[in-house]
Amino acid sequence: MQHETHAEHAHHDQHTQHTQHTQHTQHTDHEQHEGSGHGLGKVSWSMAAQATLHCLTGCAIGEVLGMVIGTAFGWGNMPTMILAIALAFFFGYSLTLRSVLKAGVGFRTALRVALAADTLPIAVMELIDNGVIALWPSAMDAHLSDGLFWGALAVSLAIAFVVTTPVNKWMIGRGKGHAVVHRYHH
Repeated sequence: MQHETHAEHAHHDQHTQHTQHTQHTQHTDHEQHEGSGHGLGKVSWSMAAQATLHCLTGCAIGEVLGMVIGTAFGWGNMPTMILAIALAFFFGYSLTLRSVLKAGVGFRTALRVALAADTLPIAVMELIDNGVIALWPSAMDAHLSDGLFWGALAVSLAIAFVVTTPVNKWMIGRGKGHAVVHRYHH
């Protein structure tokens, strides 16, 4: 049976503490990196465009359905636009909610993720989309059977896509928006 001298024991304790401290420091550095707001770091334009396309899909469904319903009921421009915006948010959130729920997340958590991921991008998209339509001469008065309606809608959604993509890139780069949704897909 070997006996350590007091000096050897003290040296062993210092080595163990140093090793634990180094491991703790590395662990702490990792935690700081994860929660530092750097998010995914360098985010590609492709990733941002894909997130924006996801928002655009929900917005387009809501916009068209809102216009169809408003026109079918003979509503004026303002109530129809309000319905279209509400439905754009509903469908935008629903698409994200569906994909997060598929990952096995509870409804409340999935709803919070969808709200956090999509509120700003959909708001920007709707502001641009509806702003273009409102400023386009005669677009607000176009009917579903008019080429002007579909042309103005297509151009407004394309402009909204271009403006919203940098917003999504910025959010994803900081670990927000669709970066949060992405965590549940893996």
